[in-house]
Amino acid sequence: MNTEQNKLSKLLDLKDRLDAREENHLCSLATLSRNGIRRRQKKQTGHRQAFALDADRILHSRSYTRYIDKTQVFYMVSNDHITHRVLHVQLVSKIARTIGRFLRLNEDLIEAIALGHDIGHPPFGHDGEKELAGLCKEHGLPPFQHNVQSIQFLERLERKGQGWDLTLQTLDGILCHDGEIHSRFLKPARGKNFTVFDHELLAKNKDPDIELSPMTLEGCVVRLCDTIAYIGRDIEDAIELKLIKRNSIPASCRKVLGDTNGTIVYHLVEDLITSSLASSRGGVLTRDSIGFSPEVSNSLQELKTFNYQYIYMNPTIKKDFPKIQNCYRVLFETYLDQVVKMETTSEIFTEMLDSMDPYYLERHAPAEIVRDFIAGMTDDYFLKEAAYYGCAIPEKL
Repeated sequence: MNTEQNKLSKLLDLKDRLDAREENHLCSLATLSRNGIRRRQKKQTGHRQAFALDADRILHSRSYTRYIDKTQVFYMVSNDHITHRVLHVQLVSKIARTIGRFLRLNEDLIEAIALGHDIGHPPFGHDGEKELAGLCKEHGLPPFQHNVQSIQFLERLERKGQGWDLTLQTLDGILCHDGEIHSRFLKPARGKNFTVFDHELLAKNKDPDIELSPMTLEGCVVRLCDTIAYIGRDIEDAIELKLIKRNSIPASCRKVLGDTNGTIVYHLVEDLITSSLASSRGGVLTRDSIGFSPEVSNSLQELKTFNYQYIYMNPTIKKDFPKIQNCYRVLFETYLDQVVKMETTSEIFTEMLDSMDPYYLERHAPAEIVRDFIAGMTDDYFLKEAAYYGCAIPEKL
């Protein structure tokens, strides 16, 4: 055996030991790394476990790099302390992994789902998502949804159209994260395969109101932690921007959850862990579901209602959005015309299509290509392109 073969043999032996440690340490309801399923299933020759490999692939993707300049809630704001999308996904990952550690779930799978769950978000957050959804419908496409688009990026656009070949469990957690839906508890829909996943992806694409359940408890943790990560953080950002005051938070919510992001996160995490382990044996999860206590769940729902009314729908932060709406329309129509006319010197060709595998072009209509190009933009790139085509650009406050 040569030196390289000897190194690889030692690494594979260590991976086998890590797999064995998972079996001994994780709860019986956790997802084992050795059970990761890929579309192109083949014998893994590297030393990394399946879900750790997924997390690495997402972290090194071009889509992940563009998180750095994507809006979380507040856009066109000159304040370096306001949360951007990249920080949000890191917070989801950290909070979810903490919970996963206490529940003895697979932290690598949790991290992979968390890092990838918002990859498909377009410029300017949920407002941009709604605008792109309307344009897609006008052009004969299903309404845009960022979770569906996350799968599109990771499976059909990354690596010049080849995709990252992520595991079913990671892709399913990303598709099913639906952080906007309030759930007191979640139970995984186990037993999925890629046939079921593809059917759910198609159904969700056609009907955004369909509620999907993750196939793993790890996916359920990330879905609940999406809310935990943003609910208090958005309040802190709104206070920083003087949209609300701390005493504006409903008194009942302050009593149960506190009035700072730190106390809100702490109480939600503590309650989720203790409530999920309420019927455990020896501190090990035995019930195939996780969730909050009734009191905390009700307070969280009330707090979400407060955020929607006084933060997300606050007209102060939307006063320049008509300009952004116009930019969306101009860019969509312009790129669509360029693709149809095969204007190969335009940005949609030089920045995207020229490097894509021909398979991508064969499988996607012009409007789908435009959707993918715009959805992948950072806020600044979007505004630069819009200005180039003559759009009025809002100024940062």
